[in-house]
Amino acid sequence: MPGVEDRVRGVLVGLSGGLDSVALLHLLSTQPRIRGAGLRALHVHHGLQPAADDWAAHCRAVCEALDVPLQVVRVDVARDTGSGLEAAARSARRAAFADALREGEVLALAHHRDDQAETFLLRALRASGPDGLAAMRPWQRFGSGWLWRPLLAVPRAGLLAHARAHGLPWIEDPSNDDTAHDRNFLRHRVLPLLRERWPAADAALARSAALAAEAGDLLADEDASALDAARTPDPYTLSVTALAALPRARRARVLRRWVDALGLPPLPAQGVARIECDLLAAAADAGAMFEWQGCAVRRWRDLLHAGALPEPLPSTWRVAWDGRTPLALPGGGELRLESADGFETPLFAHARGGGERIQLPGRAHSHALKHVLQDLGVPPWRRGRLPLLSDADGRVQAAGDLVTSAPFDTWLRARGARLVWRDAAPRAIPPA
Repeated sequence: MPGVEDRVRGVLVGLSGGLDSVALLHLLSTQPRIRGAGLRALHVHHGLQPAADDWAAHCRAVCEALDVPLQVVRVDVARDTGSGLEAAARSARRAAFADALREGEVLALAHHRDDQAETFLLRALRASGPDGLAAMRPWQRFGSGWLWRPLLAVPRAGLLAHARAHGLPWIEDPSNDDTAHDRNFLRHRVLPLLRERWPAADAALARSAALAAEAGDLLADEDASALDAARTPDPYTLSVTALAALPRARRARVLRRWVDALGLPPLPAQGVARIECDLLAAAADAGAMFEWQGCAVRRWRDLLHAGALPEPLPSTWRVAWDGRTPLALPGGGELRLESADGFETPLFAHARGGGERIQLPGRAHSHALKHVLQDLGVPPWRRGRLPLLSDADGRVQAAGDLVTSAPFDTWLRARGARLVWRDAAPRAIPPA
């Protein structure tokens, strides 16, 4: 396992108790440098099988025998995500791994060559491009550290021989025999047939995944340059003009890379096509949007905006605020007055209702707030989260911290104060 020592600040092994992870833990436990850096294991208790408690006990026994510390984490697997129980369990498991991983630590998982072959076939059947066909990478950033798959070149038969030679105990998950799951169908029905005709099928498929990874890496360098050219100072927006100048295939890769960099869920298969047809080809003021998994890419003017879907402030929300303490906003976020003790007379915070006007500094007459916000380039959905401050007579004094009235601006400047709006409506979803 060369090279791991250069990256290690400790290794955390994902231990299910099955053959693969038990063999991996044993292999790593024999490495003095890894032992010295800090080796520990984590078992995720999903509670989905009647024997789940027995599996956790088995993992404790394995770790005690190898003198490796074990952490058992219980998770609740969402059953109503629409993506299936298997995917929900995988998501819960990855979140548990990310939470447990220490800064700079390496998460070691026991995926082997047979798993890689299965993943390649699954991705091919889903019409994946080079990035998808690359299947599982040996190394990648994960959480606050790294994810490492040291066994990708090792066939499962090799792990089985190792476990038997060292008398290692493991458990069998009965769900692995259920061919209703795509991966199990490939494992038990398809790959055995392929091996009858092509004995080296697993190795060939894994090699194809490695070649796809090499091609994907070459493409990624050019993708990064194209994405940088389309970026604006706001990372959540891209220039439509810059995107339109790219070849269609490059544009698709740039869009996927952008969404991934923001920590949003991957675009679904039809996502790029919908963005091409419904957003890039739309009129600048059409308000076109593609929505998936609680997130959206929207077109407004010459920009694409990406992020989680925000909820507008309730139309009935209206509270008096004296500025002495931060004002919590519905749905998260706050208004805060800095460098001043508070207002002499409380102002009223409320949502936009439409038709508001404001007198800007240096202007003798008022302007429609809607037009002011448009001139500032504030997208319509952001305006729905924008808290207004009005005086007792209903005159708008501020729209978040984006716009202030002439009297309120004078009041702030005289005190060296400022109004700060922090909107907690998520623009991105942290990666698991």
